[in-house]
Amino acid sequence: MSRKSPLWQRIVKWALASILSLACLALAGIWYIGAWNILFPSHEHDTVAPAIPKDLHSPAVLVFSKTNSFRHKEGIEGGRAAIASIAVGRGWSTFFTENGAVFNSEDLKQFQTVVFLNASGDMLSEDQEQVFQSWLEAGGGWIGLHAAGDGSHAEWQWYMDNLIGAEFTAHIMGPQFQEATVVMESSDHAAVERLPETWSHTEEWYSWEKSPRINGFNILAVLDENSYSPFQKMMGNERDLSMGDHPVVWTNCVGEGRTLYAAMGHTAEAFEKVEYRILLEDALAWTLGVKQGTCP
Repeated sequence: MSRKSPLWQRIVKWALASILSLACLALAGIWYIGAWNILFPSHEHDTVAPAIPKDLHSPAVLVFSKTNSFRHKEGIEGGRAAIASIAVGRGWSTFFTENGAVFNSEDLKQFQTVVFLNASGDMLSEDQEQVFQSWLEAGGGWIGLHAAGDGSHAEWQWYMDNLIGAEFTAHIMGPQFQEATVVMESSDHAAVERLPETWSHTEEWYSWEKSPRINGFNILAVLDENSYSPFQKMMGNERDLSMGDHPVVWTNCVGEGRTLYAAMGHTAEAFEKVEYRILLEDALAWTLGVKQGTCP
């Protein structure tokens, strides 16, 4: 006849099992929302390049969504669908990958534009970064969407200086997603000339320490900070994220290359917004060189 364990031992075992279960649930939740690599950032880089489709034709768009930091799962899926739809309608080729080894000189020369679709973290090796930099400066095109401008890229100084031009601070919380008014500033630019002077968009709005305007970037659109609550409210604390001059779409010329960053794209729904689809299509056309426009 077996003897029961003492009550205190059973309580300890139950407590430990409960703690382990809660920890597993918490880790699963962190993985599900895409935050795993924020707690455990990856610095692994791909070494074997993916196979490029043989039927790729010019103009061709490389869509890169590697996430060694926060993963915007829904935004990546929505962005892929939107870009694929636009490309089919325009007769452009597309290749979607999360393999950083595609950034080699032989593969990259097959593309006219690269899109960093919510790409985050330490994505590329130093050699891969250098290949991309040389390709862009020689006349390539680049579009960065949402997380491509967050703080996870801070270690890649060339990228921050030439493509983003501003130090990320935080995004709004409480609520996290808000509708705000986007005000066009350079309506004659080829990437935004079809957009209305003002339009509304719901987003997890980012803020930066200072406007990239002060670093010579060409601002295409700004936020009306009176149209939403530019605060981060968390655990009883409140942080003012207002910038005064609050750009959300901007361009820069890097050597002979054309670049455009747009802060929108956290959710799949963002890519269903008519104005954002127009912006994305015309930004692709401009960086591909299909749609002409100056790059001062």
